[in-house]
Amino acid sequence: MLEKIRVGILFGGRSAEHEVSLQSAKNIIEGIDRSKYIVVLIGVEKTGQMYLFEETNYLLDASDPKRIRLNKSNIEVAFAPGRSSARLVVINGNAKAPEVDVVFPVLHGPFGEDGSMQGLLKSANLPFVGCGILASAVAMDKVFAKRLFKDSAIPTNKFMVVKQSDVNIPSFEQIKQQLGMPVFIKPANLGSSVGVNKVTNVEEYQTALQDAFQYDVKAIIEEFIEGRELECAVLGNAVPRASGVGEVVPTKGFYSYQAKYIDEDGALLKIPAEITNEQEDKIKELAIKAFQALGCEGMARCDFFLTSGGKVLINEINTIPGFTNISQYPKLWEKAGLSCRELIDQLIQLAIERFNAEQKLKVTVE
Repeated sequence: MLEKIRVGILFGGRSAEHEVSLQSAKNIIEGIDRSKYIVVLIGVEKTGQMYLFEETNYLLDASDPKRIRLNKSNIEVAFAPGRSSARLVVINGNAKAPEVDVVFPVLHGPFGEDGSMQGLLKSANLPFVGCGILASAVAMDKVFAKRLFKDSAIPTNKFMVVKQSDVNIPSFEQIKQQLGMPVFIKPANLGSSVGVNKVTNVEEYQTALQDAFQYDVKAIIEEFIEGRELECAVLGNAVPRASGVGEVVPTKGFYSYQAKYIDEDGALLKIPAEITNEQEDKIKELAIKAFQALGCEGMARCDFFLTSGGKVLINEINTIPGFTNISQYPKLWEKAGLSCRELIDQLIQLAIERFNAEQKLKVTVE
């Protein structure tokens, strides 16, 4: 009988998407194949401190997405770089840290999805699920991601960048002249529609910039695309494959944070999307192309617009997509015939596969 693999589920985090991460982690913990894996629960507080948790008491108000939160733990841990074993260590508390063979980061947003945690895990010589350092950082920064899309001839909507430090921030009239109206303003480095606002006038413009600058020093202003919102899931390393295409139909304005993770009636999710075979093939082709253009591995969800004229535009890539019970990524693969349990299994195996390949590379000059 094969020895079970110990999987560190890493969740919570310092970002504004902390609560989303808790919901995602809950579904992964409940869905993982216990005949193959032993779970080690590592919760990250909003302060950034990491703690070990027992599966019976790691969440409070777990069934309420508005109130869900981490429980308290007295066993503070950290990843120790440079070790070949015992890479998870207890730094405060009376306990022995369990061995971890692979880590599944379920950390949405900055300090978890942006390459920072990936760098820490790589330094700790641990395999981890999902994209590496560079792809994680680039995909999180919508400005650099869009520039790479354009460089790779992947069509995307027009945009402008405004930094908090800019002496001459573009006026509302300049924005209107270059991008038209309405526009969307969002933090350049965040996800889950946090800090995103639709702007139609000068008052909304000022308020939206202030809101975006609460979360990042850089804001992206995007032209509004009149079209349908479509999503495609990608899975794999060197030879990725795409799922079918789903459609998000917001019932209350745009696809907000509330609609994504709290209000189950905030949006209709149509899987498969009602599009032509040619449109589906095009979206799947562009999803894989975008995945590879950013150097992604493991998983990503690619978000697109489909205009009334049939034009397909990529919006963004999410490298740690939601795994909540209303999230598109696992639902798209489920529709494609891959259960949540099988999806989690494949993601872990892809992480180990990449790690083993990297271990064969030389790190010194002989």
